[in-house]
Amino acid sequence: MKVAIVPVTPFQQNCTLIWDEETGKGVVIDPGGEVEKILQVLENEQIEVERILITHGHIDHIGGAAELRDALDVDVEGPHEADRMLIERVAEQAIQFGVPAAKPCEPDRWLQDGDEVDIAGMTFSVLHCPGHAPGHVVYYNEDARFAIMGDVLFNGSIGRTDLPGGNHATLMASIRDKILPLGDDVAFVCGHGNHSTIGEERRSNPFLQGL
Repeated sequence: MKVAIVPVTPFQQNCTLIWDEETGKGVVIDPGGEVEKILQVLENEQIEVERILITHGHIDHIGGAAELRDALDVDVEGPHEADRMLIERVAEQAIQFGVPAAKPCEPDRWLQDGDEVDIAGMTFSVLHCPGHAPGHVVYYNEDARFAIMGDVLFNGSIGRTDLPGGNHATLMASIRDKILPLGDDVAFVCGHGNHSTIGEERRSNPFLQGL
């Protein structure tokens, strides 16, 4: 399994590419924008994209999904349907945040807690972790001890909860009940900034003290 991060949009959102080096097959996670940039990396790495995965419906994570789906002719999976309203309002989100226009991207498959998705030939579990967004999901592979965190937990911080649908208490419950029990050795890529491990965040993240 190979992983590449493509920072996109003024939010420097971590669009994540994961693929099997032997087969070249993989996925794009959270194509928030700058689709041409993403397509160039896919071409350079010779990745055959099997699907697009979304963690949640904020524009910096889903803004380029419809355009990328059209370009690659693949399905979009995720997030949880609780983010339907956010996705339907993606054009309004673009205006609100002053980023290039985007069109809604109805997923081909909404995901539920406990579902599984294939990423580069590996099975990832779906964890519904609301709080930053109502339908936010995290993708986790137990064998690799690896997760795609989105905007639930960051290196040194947590997802903001002041956007529509956000709730601080709900986010902290998601982290306490769904993320921390995965284990300190689990490494993760987050939606913005540097990667980390659950153990490092448990030890040093000021927002997690007392959980």
